[in-house]
Amino acid sequence: MSLKRRQFLIFGGMAVGASLATLSQEVFRADKTSDRSATTAANLIIPQVNGQSKNNVFTIGREIAPKGLFAPARGDVRIVVISDLNSQYGSTSYEAEVVQAIALAPGWQPDLVLCSGDMVAGQSPSLSQSQIKAMWAAFDKTIGAPLRKAKLPYGFTVGNHDASSAVGANARYLFAQERVLAKAHWQAPQHDPGLNFVDRADFPFNYTFEQNNIFYLVWDASSAQITSKQLTWVEKSLASPTAQAAKMRIVIGHLPLYAVAVGRDEAGEFLVNAEKLRSRLEHHRVHTYISGHHHAYFPAHRGQLQLLHTGALGAGARPLLNSNLSPQKTLTVIDINLSSATTVYTTYNMTTLKLVNQLALPRIIVGPNGSVLRRDVEWNDLTPAERSLTYVPSS
Repeated sequence: MSLKRRQFLIFGGMAVGASLATLSQEVFRADKTSDRSATTAANLIIPQVNGQSKNNVFTIGREIAPKGLFAPARGDVRIVVISDLNSQYGSTSYEAEVVQAIALAPGWQPDLVLCSGDMVAGQSPSLSQSQIKAMWAAFDKTIGAPLRKAKLPYGFTVGNHDASSAVGANARYLFAQERVLAKAHWQAPQHDPGLNFVDRADFPFNYTFEQNNIFYLVWDASSAQITSKQLTWVEKSLASPTAQAAKMRIVIGHLPLYAVAVGRDEAGEFLVNAEKLRSRLEHHRVHTYISGHHHAYFPAHRGQLQLLHTGALGAGARPLLNSNLSPQKTLTVIDINLSSATTVYTTYNMTTLKLVNQLALPRIIVGPNGSVLRRDVEWNDLTPAERSLTYVPSS
């Protein structure tokens, strides 16, 4: 398998050269040639860092994390990825893991924080305008304002609980009020997310931005249907000179292409026409699709496309299909090497602040609309029993 497609999983220590002129990074791959568990924090040099991201020769390759946590070596670009922050319907408070993640985020010195949706707890017809506004005010107080204060750009996609795109029989949005108020929140100058927009005509639903030679496309996947109008825009955006000149292309949407979690393997919980969508993303050389909604962390690939299914930080973490592992609330740090177009994931259980053992995750997940492989695994690596797995509904 080529280096570009077998992306690296991180379990072990990172070695940084003694000289800035010879900074290098050793990444222990989680594959059949290397099976190493995470180095304990006591054996690591863990710098205490504060303030905004500084992507330069003095930080690339350094082992950087908040004090006391495992410190991965920083790539050319670093992204902190969070998702599904909300609690029960109408809630204006956030769980401890969410608050802690935002407090710790500057310590990883990321270039960008990405959220794959569900920032507030809407999608209820009983919520009044004042309740919806109160939820967005609480989001800004707990998440938006602290990230702006830390000078961390914030990219995001709307989730079904933020501004659902579900439509009724009359082709009208079922939660039109929530979409209007979400748009008003994000278009207010005081809530500027600090992004270098390429196309913000339909922000915050469908938009693109560019940062550090990476092109990001955000589509509104807050319901299961990506419309033909959206696809026309996606094709044009990804084929644009700006997108194709970038060293990497990443797409972000709330619903995943394929089902990975218990209770999320029914129609409406993943995107319709996943294979067609994946084919189009691959055609435009998209490296990774980042999604939320399933509340279960699973780093995967199908075909040439990397798939990061982010875990929930808020309420309702779910178990994976084909797995007996307990649900966990997670945050993922992505370090990107632009020259090789490779990514390294470091994922933390935000309840314990320990690393997630990615080798303990299923090697394959079989869902109702296809299977996905853990991102260090190829089909030929699977046992006959794994290859013969068939989809079994979770409920």
